[in-house]
Amino acid sequence: MKGSSGRLQALRFESQRFRLLTIVVGCFLISLTFLLSSRPDATVFSTRMFIFFLSFFLRYLSSLRCIMQAQGANKQQRSELQTLCALHAVSPRESLEDARMPAIKTLHRSSSAGLVRDFHVDILPQQGDTHAHLQQSVDQTAEKTEWVKDTVIIQEGAGERSEEAEAAERVAADSGDEAAPAVADEDNAVKTTAAVETTARPDQPVEEKKQQLPVKPQDDGEPARTPEQTVTTHSVDRRPLCDFSDFRTDICDFSGDVRMAANTSEFVVVDPAAAAVSHKVRPYPRKGDATCMGRVTEITVRATADAAGAPRCTRAHDVPAVTFSIGGYTGNIFHDFSDVIVPLYNTVQRYRGGVQLVMANVASWWLVKYGKLLRELSRHAPIDLAKAGAAGEVHCFPHAVVSLRAHRELIIERERSLDGLATPDFTRFLRGALSLPRDAPTRLGDGTGRRPRLLIISRGRTRLLLNLDAVVRAAEEVGFEVVVNESDVGNSIEQVGKLINSCDALLGVHGAGLTNMMFLPPGATMVQVVPWGGLQWIARMDYGEPAAAMGLKYIQYEIAVAESSLKDKYPAGDEIFTNPTGLHKRGFAFMKRTLMDGQDITIDVTRFRPVLQQALDNLAK
Repeated sequence: MKGSSGRLQALRFESQRFRLLTIVVGCFLISLTFLLSSRPDATVFSTRMFIFFLSFFLRYLSSLRCIMQAQGANKQQRSELQTLCALHAVSPRESLEDARMPAIKTLHRSSSAGLVRDFHVDILPQQGDTHAHLQQSVDQTAEKTEWVKDTVIIQEGAGERSEEAEAAERVAADSGDEAAPAVADEDNAVKTTAAVETTARPDQPVEEKKQQLPVKPQDDGEPARTPEQTVTTHSVDRRPLCDFSDFRTDICDFSGDVRMAANTSEFVVVDPAAAAVSHKVRPYPRKGDATCMGRVTEITVRATADAAGAPRCTRAHDVPAVTFSIGGYTGNIFHDFSDVIVPLYNTVQRYRGGVQLVMANVASWWLVKYGKLLRELSRHAPIDLAKAGAAGEVHCFPHAVVSLRAHRELIIERERSLDGLATPDFTRFLRGALSLPRDAPTRLGDGTGRRPRLLIISRGRTRLLLNLDAVVRAAEEVGFEVVVNESDVGNSIEQVGKLINSCDALLGVHGAGLTNMMFLPPGATMVQVVPWGGLQWIARMDYGEPAAAMGLKYIQYEIAVAESSLKDKYPAGDEIFTNPTGLHKRGFAFMKRTLMDGQDITIDVTRFRPVLQQALDNLAK
């Protein structure tokens, strides 16, 4: 009787404490709700502190409920309840740790005494005394816990798990970070909301796996056989497919299950998690030039989640693809290099030859002329997009780049290059690819007695150097051995390169022929003669700045009105003489027709002689 009375008093005391704590917490919650609703920006009570107090209160209620039920239990039941109560022990430190976790899971337990308990634990086991005690308690009760990486509700029991649960666990183990499929039975379900991170990050190694690609069947129903039906695929890149921010070119760069349908000039990225998106790109670096870009094939780049509806591979490659056009302004040596070869080197050098070049607007003569350079950049024969389209080919790649990474004219900027390349790296590549022997010019006084060589580029149609013979004599009088050459589009690039590389200085009127300066040995001198008409800025941009970037000494000679044939076409007071830069407002077509192609030059040899002397002095030790 006395024992029953004591238990009754204890229960009354705990009941009073319970009511008092309920009132206190209720007032706290009401105050907190009022504060947050009236001042959403208040930071006195953060969400984390709210979770802390709420967790503390719920644990206290659970512990109190456990103690109250234990008062009337027999000895065996009391022992089991003590084990459960230990799991519910209220610890402010543990509650604070729970408040720091981004997510929790609720374990619904059933004990042999028929008692039901809901309590909160961390998603993943943490190191520390509290969780060590929790793990020990779970081991003592011979109950198993299935840990899931996201918010879940898990039904636990002392008995054996179902075969479905074990199968789900094996799937989760085999798939790494991927979520296991949902498993359901009559009474309970395991619900998962796992998110799979598939973005390849620069600071992590790229995950590679072999993927069987769909193969287009032949006419007889048998699948087409290719030497290699698997490709090395990378984790799908969630970055935007294309970058349109550059002033000179739009470029697309993407990885995964990439399929190139040549007949439609499109690249399709198959990604089950991707939203349908499509871009159109003209892979040539003259963005904004409608005339030029009108000669360039438009490439479609799109992402789709519909693998079944995507083009089926007829050939799989284990190297990335780089797609570009040799339309536009190619055929002019300046544009051949500035628009294609220099940016192509900047784009593909990272692959060390392990890259598949895909070309649009192919001209066979262009491939012949620059074939040696192309073979140095890629070990694989280039794909002609038009021919592949006519054959109905679908090429598949693990990675693809559409368009080229172009910087300034004939220049690779080290700070912008993905691989830290610069213009001298390109000219070094050029000398190596063409077996050009000289990487330094002849120096005056080197003891060999040889005279430095000056190559004068003679133009054949426009901006003619009318007194070429007088310029040659003046250069010889200064001390040069002079060579005259007319650059022609049909000349072999190897022959032109060896001729230029044998010289120590290059002289020419503004024009594409000056592009040959890239074959000069570093330290040589390049002299540009600029026609009349305020063309200094374009002359420096096209050839002056690139010459300096190549490690050459640069001299710019700007002719006077008396040296231009324009004086014979226009009256002395015409705007073309008084304000030539004002004519630039009429557009580049007018400038080219009037100021570039519309005049020839007769150099004032007396005025020009100091320029020749400076070019020679640049070669002194």
